Amino acid sequence: MRIDLSPTSWGRVIGVTVVGTAVCIAAAFFVDSYNFPLLSPDALWRAQMTDLLLPLVLAGSFFFFLMFKMRQLAVAQKELSIVAATDSLTAVFNRGAFSMLVEAYLDQARSQAVVDAGAFLIVDADHFKTINDRLGHDCGDQALKLIAKTIQGQLRGADIVGRIGGEEFAVFLPGADASQSWLVAEGIRRRIREVEFSPDGRPCPLSVSIGGVAFNGPATFADMYRTADSHLYKAKSNGRDQVSFATVALLGPLTDDAATVH
Repeated sequence: MRIDLSPTSWGRVIGVTVVGTAVCIAAAFFVDSYNFPLLSPDALWRAQMTDLLLPLVLAGSFFFFLMFKMRQLAVAQKELSIVAATDSLTAVFNRGAFSMLVEAYLDQARSQAVVDAGAFLIVDADHFKTINDRLGHDCGDQALKLIAKTIQGQLRGADIVGRIGGEEFAVFLPGADASQSWLVAEGIRRRIREVEFSPDGRPCPLSVSIGGVAFNGPATFADMYRTADSHLYKAKSNGRDQVSFATVALLGPLTDDAATVH
């Protein structure tokens, strides 16, 4: 069984406390050992108990308190980093954190000189201004939360979703081929279309338009975003509530022969 020694774990606190205390006890015995041959049996016993108990109490308390405070600091830093990376309304990644994670994945793929695949989707809520104007911004916020939750429900464990604009979300599907990513995009579109959204008992159908691009080989965030955004525009121009998709071949040109689905 692997012991968790991360800065936020109790294993690190206990481990450092035990090791630090043991070192202090060993040091006390080593320093005092030169006097042991000169002591009577009773004095030797008292000296050994002192060398054991004094570091045990003082060093043990010191190391535990120190590591406990360091763990609290690490937990606080982790919570702050999560807050800084999370969209406060929808609880998905914000734009900065999302783009940073995608760029890191692409950089790692390039540095390892491996041929990788994946897809980038932009999901935009249809007629969202109408929802805000008709039902109010509170209901609009509820709709965004529902859309974000629905998107998350269609993703795999390694997939990343972020809110990159007011009513716009982005999804990164590492390792997915064109057919898999298209199915994910279509699943998101269909599931949001089917979801029930009735704030204050007033039915309000939701739908999204999705622009996507699948890549197989070297890719950049900027190129994927530009291509997906252009296909999002196509999906909206063709009537909304649909997926428009492109593929980028390895070291090849953009192909626009992917399907548009209503």
